[in-house]
Amino acid sequence: MNWDDLKYFLAVAREGQILRASRKLDVSQATLNRRISNLEQDLGKKLFDRSTTGCMLLPPGQVLLAHAERIENEMIQTTADLKDDVQTLSGTVRIGAPDGFGISFLAPQLHRLAEQHPQLQIQLVPMPRVFSLSQREADIAITIGRPKKGRLRVRKLTDYSLRLYASRNYLKQWGTPQQLSDLSDHRLVGYVEDLIFSSELEYNKQIFSNWRSAIEISGVIGQFEAVRGGAGIGVLHDFMAGGQRSLIPVLPDESTLSRSYWMVWHESLKNSRRVQVVVEFLTQAVKESADQF
Repeated sequence: MNWDDLKYFLAVAREGQILRASRKLDVSQATLNRRISNLEQDLGKKLFDRSTTGCMLLPPGQVLLAHAERIENEMIQTTADLKDDVQTLSGTVRIGAPDGFGISFLAPQLHRLAEQHPQLQIQLVPMPRVFSLSQREADIAITIGRPKKGRLRVRKLTDYSLRLYASRNYLKQWGTPQQLSDLSDHRLVGYVEDLIFSSELEYNKQIFSNWRSAIEISGVIGQFEAVRGGAGIGVLHDFMAGGQRSLIPVLPDESTLSRSYWMVWHESLKNSRRVQVVVEFLTQAVKESADQF
């Protein structure tokens, strides 16, 4: 068994389909099928239940997956160690973050990191989703709430607050709610419910049990812009909305919530100097801006 065979195996296991895996690896389906068959023959075990709808891992495949991911992590770490020059920090670090934190807070901070380490390439992926560290979708992930499983290093970044906001123009036209029950008479802006990727984001009904969104937007930035544009009342992050003169808190004493951002990276990157430098930078940047959160 060699590493190339394991790379093919990992691709199929993660994609769940020969076609998608072959596209990801840029090889033909025939080549990929042959490599998987050879691996199964070498091991004397059937790894996948292959059908027209996809490839499902069998128990031997699940065992191999755990070992293959450990080998992959060791190879990535070895490469990282060799690239991390003692004098000059170089290479690439990808940060996955919720769009509100990534765009509104982190993106304006990155010039400082680039100035400190000009040969370090930083990739910021601000998206409303969960990032898989084991599949290398990101080197560092910012999460809402503490992850509960995985071979991960975890550090709390900060607590942050949210509350109801509306634009001055909206309140001038529709009036200001005097109690939570008044929200039933207003246009509400919230998440697309079936696209909520974390239970930590299910806060609308925590504020108002009869919450019904007239406008649903899957990302924080979209909700922020809609509320700022006068679309209705929505739950916004204070670090985004607090400094906006056009936005007014609505029932702040009754609608304020608290959540937490956590920083997470894979156990295999614990000795990567460039990852640790970015971890410390993020920690310091948030600490310096604690009053915003």
